[in-house]
Amino acid sequence: MTNLNLKAIKRDILGKKTRFLRRQGITPAHIFGHDIKSLALQCDTAELQRIIVQGGTTRLVDINIEAEKKPRSVFIREIQKDKLSGQLLHVDFYQINKTEKMTADIPIVLVGEAPAVKLKENMIEQLLTQLGVSCLPDKIPPRIDIDISTLEEAGQAIHVSDIVLDPEISITTDPDQLVVKISRIKIAVEKEEVAEAAEAVTMEAEKPAGEKTKEQEA
Repeated sequence: MTNLNLKAIKRDILGKKTRFLRRQGITPAHIFGHDIKSLALQCDTAELQRIIVQGGTTRLVDINIEAEKKPRSVFIREIQKDKLSGQLLHVDFYQINKTEKMTADIPIVLVGEAPAVKLKENMIEQLLTQLGVSCLPDKIPPRIDIDISTLEEAGQAIHVSDIVLDPEISITTDPDQLVVKISRIKIAVEKEEVAEAAEAVTMEAEKPAGEKTKEQEA
């Protein structure tokens, strides 16, 4: 998968004055990383939003900074938005060293259809939404697809140990941890218990008035 590309300019406007940039459709950003000096940047908001939608925080991005000959390879580390309006306020980029392994939490996506859910009393429970991995930056997958078409009956499950990735990618999450399982819907059991209780009450009510229960006879 090819890296995403983003243009940026070195930023001189700092602090509260950055609100004037946002009004012009420009988002302030910072780039930092191991053994590099932090640098203030500014990016076109629309272009930056496109990158965020396409790559999230797990896709490698090549930032082309004006006046620099080579792009910098980064991941989006933090996205700040206004809680009320949803306006993009600030983005932090982390510059990586392509020769050094790094760890990341990758989103898990369930794909396919589990035959077990064709029965109304069964349901799918996803207990893990992210998978921890360790590998070189260019090997980090944007997502982990888990095929659930093998789940045919209640009780079946997929554990972390069942996930197969590229040999160059190590999984850091506990291998015994459950990713997804097929469970019985509790409401179905509760309805059955209520029905049994109602039947017992009906049978009691239908007894002749003079008939004593075993407890009364005792």
